[in-house]
Parts: sequence; structure tokens; C-alpha cells
Amino acid sequence: MAGLATQETTKSVSAFIDSIENASKQADSKTLLAVFEEITGFEPKIWGDNFIIGFGKYTYTRKGGKEEFEWFHVGFAPRKTKITIYLTFDISQEQDLIQQLGKCKWGKGCLYINKLADIDLDVLKQLIEKSKTAQWH
Repeated sequence: MAGLATQETTKSVSAFIDSIENASKQADSKTLLAVFEEITGFEPKIWGDNFIIGFGKYTYTRKGGKEEFEWFHVGFAPRKTKITIYLTFDISQEQDLIQQLGKCKWGKGCLYINKLADIDLDVLKQLIEKSKTAQWH
């Protein structure tokens, strides 16, 4: 597989979360970890050097079918300014849920939030569940 540079690693998820200096971001990451584990049933793994916490794994084929790589089903990445949530469907198709979610930005398959207090966690859980039914094999 040619693939991306971002691959599943054996790095410790708990050590990574414990290393987050911002106490609020660390607490939010622990909450997200529990939510993702509960909904997905997958063990969290660190993906790549950018420390994305991913759940599950599948083989993705890029358009044209010539390049395949492994990627996680859903995940999140606590960054200095935002927390990125990775989902496996086009979030823009879920305007009703996005409007209910709270303060966030989004791209095609990602949500960007400042902190969990800014959003409705139950709506996020619905989006994670929707991602689960949209793509998982």
C-alpha cells in the first residue's frame, strides 16, 4: 500500500493525553476518549506524528482507485487552539445537527471546536453514531 504518511502507531494514548499542558483541553480529551470508545467499541490508537486519536481502521481507496491506504473510522485531535473531530461522512449534509451542535466550524469530514463546553455533547454523539453507520464495514 502506498498510502499516507499518517499511519497507526503503538504510541500510548493515555501518555499523550496526560502530556497535554492545557488542563481544560486535557479534560475535554479524556471526555472525548470515553465517548468515542463507548460509541465505537474500538480501542483508541495514535495515528501519525500529529497525534490523532483514531478508532477502528479500514482501507480507503482514493478516487481513480490507484492508491489505497489505511485510515481510522472516527477520531479526534486535541490541538493548541481547537479540537478537531474526524468523521467519515460529509458533515455539510447534516445542517440540522450542525445548527443544534453549538459553536463550531466544519469542513467536509471534520468539526473544529474550541472546547466541549461550546457544544451539545449529545448532538456530537449523534454525529459520531451517524459516522459509524455511514462508513464502517
